Amino acid sequence: MPEESAVAQCRLSARDCEEEDGGGSRRIVCPLDPKHTVSEDKLQKHLKKCNSREKAKPVYFVQNINAGSADGDETLRQVSLSELSRTELETLVDKLKTAFKGLQCDLEDSVQSHPALHDELHNPKNGDSAHKHLKQQSSILGHMEELGLLGRGRCFVEFGAGRGKLSHWIHEALKTCEHLKTCEDLQLLLVERCSTRFKVDGKHQDAGVQFERLQVDIQHLDLSKVPLLCEKKLPLVGVGKHLCGAATDLALRCLLETAGQSEEEEPPHKRLRPSEPRSGGGLGSAPTGCGPGPVLGLTVALCCHHRCDWRHYVGQQFFLQRGLGAREFSAFCRMSSWATCGLRPTNQRGDGEEHEPAEETDAVNGFLSASEREQLGRLCKQLIDHGRCHFLQMKGFSSKLTRYISSDITLENVLLTAVP
Repeated sequence: MPEESAVAQCRLSARDCEEEDGGGSRRIVCPLDPKHTVSEDKLQKHLKKCNSREKAKPVYFVQNINAGSADGDETLRQVSLSELSRTELETLVDKLKTAFKGLQCDLEDSVQSHPALHDELHNPKNGDSAHKHLKQQSSILGHMEELGLLGRGRCFVEFGAGRGKLSHWIHEALKTCEHLKTCEDLQLLLVERCSTRFKVDGKHQDAGVQFERLQVDIQHLDLSKVPLLCEKKLPLVGVGKHLCGAATDLALRCLLETAGQSEEEEPPHKRLRPSEPRSGGGLGSAPTGCGPGPVLGLTVALCCHHRCDWRHYVGQQFFLQRGLGAREFSAFCRMSSWATCGLRPTNQRGDGEEHEPAEETDAVNGFLSASEREQLGRLCKQLIDHGRCHFLQMKGFSSKLTRYISSDITLENVLLTAVP
């Protein structure tokens, strides 16, 4: 399909060139794209509108602003477990178990729901795949409500938005609650690096609600320069459903390090309960200086730890404090796939989440049983996520890892939440 699209684009460009060639001028190869030609005397005009011309970068695009430090061992080749000896694997397992001393291993099960999705969850027209996604979205909204994050008078930034379904349900939830009577503004900023078909955010035209979509990689997004966020400086809430691998770390940095916090900015404000009034200096007030408002919290459903990257990882300090580095991190990322490999039913491999499966060739036959590999894989995931919690703690937030949905809905069922 990408090749067909490219061919169609080239044909369109060539057709444009032919239309320009009114007087039989000599045709030359386009210097921007050799796949089509252009009339020589119309070259300058063509270069200004050629589909292959370099597009101007938006003001909020800052190269690698959220990528993390380029120093150290981030270029280390990803460890393939099949290349390691049994002794090396045993050493890695020992290091993993040692690093977990003093950490919480058992996650709380807390499946929530939100009434905004009640009718859709009971709609017989929805198939199994749609029903699974709706259950996850309902639980995420339930957790947001419980944390006091679901309300108007703020901007929700959905990272890895895809079609924008999570933002859609946040909007629906706030249409039906008491906050609607206050006429407070509501902003929803959807961040997705790819062009997406069948988007749902364009369907919302309510007064006082602003939907905006940014097609940019989170790695290059400077939130402090997004015009929408600087207009009213509403407080920010970060959200994401199955934010894949390193995208979670990029989003955490984007939200907490590049959201335009000025030097004079005060520590995070106390989180208000929905029933508490807003004072002049509370969460609804605009901070001085440029950039968006303060960060109220985040709820992110995690997944695909095997696609994490040491350079982007926000928990490097956490790992280093435990005597671990880039090499161990890379190995644990590979081992994290043991938590789901061989356990994922066929109907969960194509459920529309569009995440690449982990390689299943790294399983170590004869050394560890399937149940042992599963347990170690879950420990690897949790250790990586504890590093993220440590990062949030250093930024002044209280964070928590929760199993927000049952494993028969999705095996990637851990939700990271944080509030000041």
